[in-house]
Amino acid sequence: MSSGAHRNRTANLDCYAASYAAARAKLQLVAAEAGAVVTSHVHPEATGPDGGSLAIEVASFGPRTATRALLVISGTHGGEGHAGSAAQVALIRTGALGELPADTRVVLVHALNPYGFAHGTRTTEHNVDLNRNFVDFSGRLPANPAYLELHDVLCPRHWTPETRAQTDSAIEDWIAQNGQKAWLDSSMKGQFDDPTGLNYGGRAPEWSHLALRRIVADELPAVQRLAFIDWHTGLGQPGEPFFLCFNDRGGPDWNRACHWWGRERIENEVGFEGGQRPPYNGLVFYGVRDMIAPAQITGGVIEFGTGPIKASFDQLRADRWLRFGDVPDDPERITRMRAEIRESFTPTDPEWRSRVVDHARSIQLQALEGLGRWS
Repeated sequence: MSSGAHRNRTANLDCYAASYAAARAKLQLVAAEAGAVVTSHVHPEATGPDGGSLAIEVASFGPRTATRALLVISGTHGGEGHAGSAAQVALIRTGALGELPADTRVVLVHALNPYGFAHGTRTTEHNVDLNRNFVDFSGRLPANPAYLELHDVLCPRHWTPETRAQTDSAIEDWIAQNGQKAWLDSSMKGQFDDPTGLNYGGRAPEWSHLALRRIVADELPAVQRLAFIDWHTGLGQPGEPFFLCFNDRGGPDWNRACHWWGRERIENEVGFEGGQRPPYNGLVFYGVRDMIAPAQITGGVIEFGTGPIKASFDQLRADRWLRFGDVPDDPERITRMRAEIRESFTPTDPEWRSRVVDHARSIQLQALEGLGRWS
């Protein structure tokens, strides 16, 4: 490795933090040094593993009156927040946010789900998947009968090699009968029936949901054109970005995303390993789109791959079992499983981490450049 490459990797790795509390402090410091206005939205009830406070940090650059803005969110899925936090720190350290064009604003929302980030879990303090929580709770909630059929298989009371082998076999049989698409739809799109289950969307807006509404109203009161990035990890090739654009396929906003980031990236569904993207319910993207209407929005979720879908999904099942299953009094095993879950969210491999920051920095700058050309 050349000296320049070594320095770049060292700088990239320095964007990460070892814990939620350290990531929060790093974001606050780096943003303040760069001239941002930093605001803390402190959770009124939940606390971290050490009893410390939890908060969504918002770092804003540029005038509130701007009609063009970039909104970047990290930590929607809690434990995935380490990579998203590093991406936000990397963007600030480019210096680009201190030299924004006129009529341009950048808002960084750090740790949208601070409970999940701090506790190393995907969901909120109520086991709600925040990226399924942005639905209209005043009407009938989306149904997912296939999930109910699968719940006992996906969420066994015990987590042993024998139980896992049995449930894996049952899942394979279900896929053989119903197909890969039906499997992805039922297991990933969200469900609103079992509060102890996977991808649970909740029965009411979560605190983080309501906080984001306040943040968008306060920070983007004049926005007419919004570039949107919600950082995640899991789907896709290891260390590579996998784009999930939720604009209408083939429409002007979709084509704009293709122009910013490349059509081959936006239209690629390789992360679903032969399947098709599920019809997700209650995404943060949909919520923000509705909050700013009739303003335009371009963007979506951007994942960084950590491994095969099954391996990641099994860790989500393990994470859920540690919260709701029949967990034996075995601290050593629990600690080991928690470490494996953290690794599935944000691998510790330096090459993976550095590559993610390189990609994220470039993707965010491309969005800023595209925002400036948006007419």
